[in-house]
Order: sequence, then C-alpha cells, then structure tokens
Amino acid sequence: MAYSYFGKKILILGIGLTGISCINFFLKKGIIPKVIDESKSPVFLHKIPKNIQYHLGTLNHKWILESDLIIISPGISSFKPILVHARLLGIEIISDIELFSRETICPIISITGTNGKSTVATMVKEIAKQSGYKVFLGGNIGFPVLRMLDEQADLYILELSSFQLEHTFTLKSKIAVVLNVSEDHINRYPQGFNQYKKTKLSIYKTAEICIINFKHKLKNIFDNKKSKKWITFGTKKSDYQVYYSKKNFILCHNNKKIFDVRQTLLCGHHNHENALVALAISDAMNFPRNCVINTVKKFSNLPHRFQIICRKKEIDWINDSKSTNVNSTKVALDSLQTSGTIRLLLGGDSKSANFNILKNYFKKLKIKIYCFGKDGKNLAKICKTKSIYVETLRQAMMLIAKQVVSGDTVLLSPGCSSLDQFSNFEERGDLFIKITKEIVSQYT
Repeated sequence: MAYSYFGKKILILGIGLTGISCINFFLKKGIIPKVIDESKSPVFLHKIPKNIQYHLGTLNHKWILESDLIIISPGISSFKPILVHARLLGIEIISDIELFSRETICPIISITGTNGKSTVATMVKEIAKQSGYKVFLGGNIGFPVLRMLDEQADLYILELSSFQLEHTFTLKSKIAVVLNVSEDHINRYPQGFNQYKKTKLSIYKTAEICIINFKHKLKNIFDNKKSKKWITFGTKKSDYQVYYSKKNFILCHNNKKIFDVRQTLLCGHHNHENALVALAISDAMNFPRNCVINTVKKFSNLPHRFQIICRKKEIDWINDSKSTNVNSTKVALDSLQTSGTIRLLLGGDSKSANFNILKNYFKKLKIKIYCFGKDGKNLAKICKTKSIYVETLRQAMMLIAKQVVSGDTVLLSPGCSSLDQFSNFEERGDLFIKITKEIVSQYT
C-alpha cells in the first residue's frame, strides 16, 4: 500500500535525532511540517531549516488539534491528555518506525525486550555482515530509522523500545523477537506492567517468524495465531536451549550441541542467552553456521553492559550502567561468581518500579549496597543493615575505595534511569570508569 502525505497538515513532536530525521523525511517529499518541542532550548534546534515553523516550551494544543497526522518521538508520552483527546477526534498519531515500515520492502529483523536488545541486535548485525549481507542497524540504537532509507540495504535490523512500539502498527518484520519482559517504565504506563507487556508483545502482530521466550511466560500469545512460524528459547523444552554443566555452557538446537559459549568473550548467563537468541535468528535467516560461531566467539560485552573495566589486587570493577531497571540489576548479580563481598552501586530515578522484590535476595547475598541519586534514600531502606545512602556516584565510590578488599567485586548496576544526575547511562558509566581508574592507579 502506497501512502501519500500531500495535502495533510503534518506535525512532528520532539526535536531530537528522531524529530530531525522526520523533518528531513517530509522535506524530501516536498512537504513542510510543523514542529513542537516541550523544551525551551532543544539541543538540535539549530538543525531545523528556516522554512519550518516551530513551537517551544509547551505542547501547542491548537497545532495538535488542527493536525491530520502527528509523528511522536519516543521520549514524549502518548498518554498526555491533549494527545488522548486528539486520538479520540480521529487524528492519526504514529512513530517514525511506522513511517519507515510504510516505505521499505527490505527484510526487517525486529528486536525488543526489557534487557539485552542492543547486545542481540549488534551481534546479529555482525553475523549478517559476515554472511555477506549489506545490513543497517537502527531504531533505539545506531541510526534513526528514516535515515536508513537513504542506504542501499539487503537487511535492516531494528532495536525497538516499548515507547517506539506504542505508535507502530504495520511493521512487516520477517523475524520478530521479545527477549524478555520485566518491570520497567511503570511511570509511563497508566495501567501498569500489563500495559507495558502488551506494548512489547505487539511486535509479533504483523511478523512472519516469531521467536519467543518460554521462560518469561509469553506462551499465551500462541492463541489464535496458528498461521505464523513460532520458534522458542529459554527452557529445556524450547527449540533453542543453553545447557549448563560444571565444565560446559553449550548452545543447543533441538538438543543438538552447537558450541560452548565459554569459548567466547561474553560474561554472564544473560549474555549466553543473548547469544542463543542470535543463533535462533541466524538460523531463521539461513546465515551460515560458521559465520554465527566465528562472530559470537569474537564478540565481547558492549560498553556499559556488564563490562569488566579492571581486575587489580584480585578486585573486579564492573560497569553495568546500562542497567536501568530492577530486573537488570538482579541479572547482573546472578552473573557474578565471587566469594568476596559484592559492593553494589544502586540508584538514580527508579521510575516508580518496585525494588522490594530484591529484599530477600539481598539478605542472602554477601553484599554491601551503596545507594545514591534521586531515589537513593528509599532504595537504602530495602535492606537497611547492608545499605548506605550518599548523594552522588562519586561519593559512593570514594567510600568503596576505603572499604574494598582483595576478593571483592565492585558492581555499578544501578537499576534506575540516570537522568536525575546524568545526561544518559553512557555518561554515568564513563564517570564510573574514570573514578575506577583514579582509585586503582593508587594501588602498588
């Protein structure tokens, strides 16, 4: 179906990288949109062409209600009253992902989940390249998707957040996968976790091949969807499994051994499962197995994702700043193998998540918890006997520097958004790395 936007009043919400890509998309079609940003001084304001009308500081209700089509950036909540009202009036609100899906006929692999999206998407991209595909990765990582339309491609890989999926309706994925679903962004969804989960699962609606995590109880989506091809992972009864023993961590397909992930540079059981999903996707795409195995063997943890920064005086310093939800912290703790004390840096904006699920978990661990940031005081109450609160990450690390001993592991896995004190999780992780290097440089 060919979509025409001529004669429509088009409004773009948000002047971030996504918004700028949307402006350029319409200008190439000879259409001049209007633009709104709730910030009074958006970072990319200078990138807006002079012939574009824009409104800053508030959502201009008049512009919204007189629009025919609104493209909403993922950082803007679609549950704002004026946008709910606009939808009730029949005004179409879509994402840049939806615009993209209407324009391309190239095969798409779509990947979402609470944790692990970037690792799996990047791994699959590298496997596709080794298999001879001209491939581009975009969405929540890499390029804004509309920029990829300018490139000649054999395959697109999309990493998608729940925010991007909220207004994506016709995404024609060759393969779609939900890696996992756990509590996150509860402050964004009025109906709580179930609404968040439903948004994630919507990625399967128009997909050809669906890869499903049995372990996360996503089996209910099988109902009334017999026409699709389903591939499973996550349990012993799945199509794809990780077999653990004392000596081996084997990736298996239908109980046949493929290779041992201990031959790779990947750290943590969660990354073994990420490699398993990359294998399942690759098999569904008929990528050569040797390309899969060779790529995974050389693949190391992405920056800020359970990244071992330093090992000195038998102390491990691990940067897991990408941990922005409570489950990612639990996964990081599960991935540690240490007899020493775990010194956990926990804090930031909890996004209204329930951290009490860690209470009994913390009690069983040999752990000291250093809480910081906006919700640090409340987080310190979860396990009072093992927790301490300070205002900043630096203060917490200075305290750790005085207390850490040989055999300990220092883990930044905050479980929270970084936006209370940092621009993003990368800035938070970079500060951790910088301070770590300052501390260990004093060791003799």
